[in-house]
Amino acid sequence: MKVMQLLPELNSGGVERGTLEIARALIADGHESIVVSNGGRLVPALEQEGTTHLTLPIHKKALSSLWQIRPLRKLILQYQPDVVHVRSRVPAWLTHFALKGIPVEKRPHLISTVHGFYSINRYSQIMTQAEKVIAVSDSVVKYITDHYKNCPPEDIVRIFRGIDPQAFPHGYQPPAQWFHQTFIDFPQLENKFLICLPGRITRLKGHETLIALVGKLHQQYPQLHAVVVGGADPKKAAYLDGLENTIQSKGLRDQITFVGHRSDIREWLAMSDLVLSLSNQAETFGRTALEALSVGTPVVGWKRGGVAEILSRLYPQGLIDVDDQTALFEAVQLHIDNPQYVAPVTQFSLKDMCDQTIQLYKRVAQEN
Repeated sequence: MKVMQLLPELNSGGVERGTLEIARALIADGHESIVVSNGGRLVPALEQEGTTHLTLPIHKKALSSLWQIRPLRKLILQYQPDVVHVRSRVPAWLTHFALKGIPVEKRPHLISTVHGFYSINRYSQIMTQAEKVIAVSDSVVKYITDHYKNCPPEDIVRIFRGIDPQAFPHGYQPPAQWFHQTFIDFPQLENKFLICLPGRITRLKGHETLIALVGKLHQQYPQLHAVVVGGADPKKAAYLDGLENTIQSKGLRDQITFVGHRSDIREWLAMSDLVLSLSNQAETFGRTALEALSVGTPVVGWKRGGVAEILSRLYPQGLIDVDDQTALFEAVQLHIDNPQYVAPVTQFSLKDMCDQTIQLYKRVAQEN
């Protein structure tokens, strides 16, 4: 079987990671894997593992992208994939028009994955116009069925995202050298009860809620320290400055540390005593919450979206009604007073995600 995946670029993010994981699984299962994108820093890793990468500028939300319809059609005719899998809206539209110019009997089967809660309009609807539509969580299934009546429920296939439990083993402890270096860089973190808020510095991630929470807790619990793990895009510099000013004005400079973008997220999640998920909007999956639970760190988060699906299955005591600040305060208090145990995670595995996706490819490819 030959599968062609299309996405805008290959730099970083959940869509990109999922593309690489499926490409790797296809090769391991003896199939041929092709990825079309505008390129990016993940391309060498992809090619090293045996996938063919074809560079095509299919990443811009601009009319000029329509010039890529003919080159894309040419690639599809040249490589003749059995299945084309679109993972983003611009590539989905370009594929839609490219396939129109190919005789029906020569067209590959079309699969899409809805990775996000896109704005509800004609432009986003293209993601639900495939033979099978993969939804990455039950929340996404509901989003599709609520807003896109054109998509028959039987065409929606829920395949949870997954993580490799060996990459996030239960009870994981960072090496002594890592702790040593971290306490040199951030001496204020030593011997503290660490609350971690992972994620990029954007208005969506709930940093204001964290600051207010630490403000309420820190006098009662002087050992409490909050760590924000995530970088700020240059465009978000003003927002980060605003957060720093709020922290300063509340006298919390010694209680909250921003450590910036990190590639050692597993170590930070494992070192933390508690991880928070406080996004202002529902997340489609909530991978970081899953990674934290996988290493054995408790997670407290708002009861919505993919995070609620993960917590309800793996750590229900971490679920808090959305924006209930009192319940959040009490949940954190409970975790400081009585450290909680997290059972080993046996669901949401990367292997399940890959197996189910490849099974779907095979099922669709066998239909005439």
